[in-house]
Formats: sequence, structure tokens, C-alpha cells
Amino acid sequence: MKMIAPVAPVKSDIGLHHQPRHSRMPGICLHFCALITLLAAPCNALAADWQRIHSPQLQYDLQYKVLPSPGYQPGDPVLYATDGAWYAEQGQLPELINQLRAEGKIRPLLLVLVDARDPADLTVNRRHQQFMCNKQYAAFFRDTLLPAVQQQYQPSTARTDRVILGLSFGAINAACFGLLLPNQFGNLAMQSPGNKDHLAVLTKLYQQQPLLPLKMSLSFGTLNDNLGAGRKFNQILQRKGYNVAYQEVRFGHNWHNWQPLLDDVLLHFFPPTNIAKANRF
Repeated sequence: MKMIAPVAPVKSDIGLHHQPRHSRMPGICLHFCALITLLAAPCNALAADWQRIHSPQLQYDLQYKVLPSPGYQPGDPVLYATDGAWYAEQGQLPELINQLRAEGKIRPLLLVLVDARDPADLTVNRRHQQFMCNKQYAAFFRDTLLPAVQQQYQPSTARTDRVILGLSFGAINAACFGLLLPNQFGNLAMQSPGNKDHLAVLTKLYQQQPLLPLKMSLSFGTLNDNLGAGRKFNQILQRKGYNVAYQEVRFGHNWHNWQPLLDDVLLHFFPPTNIAKANRF
């Protein structure tokens, strides 16, 4: 059965009543494009086209978009973001990466935005079938998407240089990739994993599994954002000995929560090169 979903997981009035830390970013990107250009990123880099790719594992087509940051070179780290269209539009993630690169606060990196929607009909969203520890979806990443990106852009193949990012159900997927693809992804960025039933399953799975060499960021809002289950999940991870950067913010399950925390995610996983080497596994 087709699953129909809106273009965003929630209706957000971001910027109307509360301006998060980066609500000013689009203006910065436009007015300081010349500065970004000096760092070797053309102003039209954010308009890269979606690429269509067939998944033999899932037996349908998906689409993805690749955006090298200013200064990117082959061998640099790579960030994969599920719900990529949302992270590009509501999250303004490409603009934020360019801003932080212009300020010298993060390393050069490759951003890969992965879209769960049917490229032939963008009203059809398959994220619910894909994201709950779907072994075929994990195999699509491992055997089809990662090799395609590698052939095109030659990012680092080290697991410590790959990050998987997701929000809500996509954050559940990031946690699942830690279990299903630990040899491919050493870094998990999880924003508001939901719902509490899925978190309960993951909490049990991580509790039962031996400690894996994973670095994580995990965040929740304090308003209707699965906080109780989230705290329990974090506690289990901490007790197991995982490296977790944990945050709670006074917002709900929406972009008021997620977008202002994206700089923290980038700073955590992509610090400048000298700091990255000191923190490497």
C-alpha cells in the first residue's frame, strides 16, 4: 500500500513566534555568497540536481542529492541525511554547512541528502517502510548508494568519517544503522527518535548487544517529544559505555527543536582537522 505523507513531518510556524539560532541563515547565504565563493563553493552549489538511483534490494527507485562543502577534497568525511528534502528546506542544512565552513568551525565534508519519497510521485513517502531497521534499506545503502557516491565523489571510506543523520522516524533509522551497518557508519546523529514503542525496541536491542565502536548525538524536546522513552534510551547507551552527546531543548517534535541543533551536530562530528585527529577512534 502506498503511504501518503505531507512534504514535512509537522506544520511549523518557524520564524513567526520564535527565531532559532539559525533563522537568519538564508540572508547570510545570499549576502555573503562572495565569501563562500572564496572557499571554492560556487553560489549555485545549493541548487544541485536530485539523482535517481534504482535499488535492487528495495525493487524501486529513490533519489539523492550530493553537495560538496566549500573546500571539499576526495578523502574528506561524508554526512548522509535521510529525509534529505526536509533537511534542505526546513532545516537549511546546506546553508548552515557553508556558513560554518566560511567561519572555519568545521572540516570540509560531503553532504548526501537521501529522499524517502517516490521520485515519480513526491506525494508518496516510503519512510515508514524504510526506517524501522529495514534490512533491505540498510543493504541499499551498503551495496548501492555508498558505492555510487564513492564512485562519483571519492569521500573517505573510513567508518569513522561517515555520519548518518535523521529526525523522528529517520532518527530511529540512524539508531538501526548503528546495529545493522556498524562497519559502514561509525557516527549516528539522532534528532527526536520516535515513537516511544520504537524507542523501547531499540533500547532493548542496544542493551542486549555488545558495545559497538559508535559515536552518537541524541536530542529531544521537552514538549510532547517522547522524552521519557528518550531519557531511558540515553541512560542505557551511557551505561553501556557509548560516546553520546545528549541534549534536551524546550520545544516539541518540530523544527523549532531540530533546526537550531544542527550546528551542534556538525560541530560534534566535523570539528576542524586538528581536533578531529585528537578525537579519532
